[in-house]
Amino acid sequence: MISRRNIRVKVMQTLYVMMTQENPVNTVESQKILLRHFNQTRSLFVYFLYFLTELAGYAQTDARHRSTKHLPTYEDLNVNTKISNNELIRKLQADAILKEQFDIEKPELILDKELVRKIYYELTETSTYRQYIITEERDKVNERKIVEFIINDMLLANETFVADIEDKFSNWDDDGEMVVQLIAAYLQKPFSLNIDHMIGPDKELFAKDLLKTVLEKNGFLQGMIIPKLKNWDPERIALLDMILMKMGVAEFLYFETIPPKVTINEYIDLAKDYSTSQSGQFVNGILDNIHKELVQQGKLHKVDYKKV
Repeated sequence: MISRRNIRVKVMQTLYVMMTQENPVNTVESQKILLRHFNQTRSLFVYFLYFLTELAGYAQTDARHRSTKHLPTYEDLNVNTKISNNELIRKLQADAILKEQFDIEKPELILDKELVRKIYYELTETSTYRQYIITEERDKVNERKIVEFIINDMLLANETFVADIEDKFSNWDDDGEMVVQLIAAYLQKPFSLNIDHMIGPDKELFAKDLLKTVLEKNGFLQGMIIPKLKNWDPERIALLDMILMKMGVAEFLYFETIPPKVTINEYIDLAKDYSTSQSGQFVNGILDNIHKELVQQGKLHKVDYKKV
């Protein structure tokens, strides 16, 4: 499932879109923008799996092409197609929900078939693949290992593939690592992931509530932050920094099960990754200051999240 970190990123991105648009965006529209961000994660997940199945299936295509040559060689007539019937690949192809997502997303429309062909031939030249195909029996361990090899060594380590997927999915930098982890979990237990709803009910509620809270309490949250800026001009602070600090203060005040330390650490990391080189330290200082003040004033009402 989508992680809380990625949820925060998508809420941050939604708030940024809203705050940089000329025309005001209402709450309903903001929720639609947030939903589109989550849908992008699913689209990326679905496309990656589609590419994987097409790559494995290209063994059959290669065999057909080579067998119809004018003067086919022995090798042309005996292409090993074991990978196309790999147990994990077949389970993917048998997943009705995944097939439904293929129908909805239509990844074939953006698939670079030449890239599939190129990576397939690169795969066939590797010693790992050659060792795989010379073993006639289908051992579950080896079936999994070859798929993992394709994902890690032939796709993720392939600059051309990564560049291609970056061009197709603007959220690759945000979601790529998480999507790969989700795919690994999905391959471990096929059919275990609810692909058509990749964010659980609790996390979806957290995302919607966080977005709604920051929007509805925007003035109040900003009023808590500005006095802590000291010599900083609020107008000159990076917009993302201000958004992240508002989200952090909102979590302090309105999300009682999230430990303040977790909140601070999350927004420090996001500031480092998405804003300026100084943003991590800056956001840390402001949030830590506000947190201490809330504790002193007895305004921080957290429950023991471990017991929730």
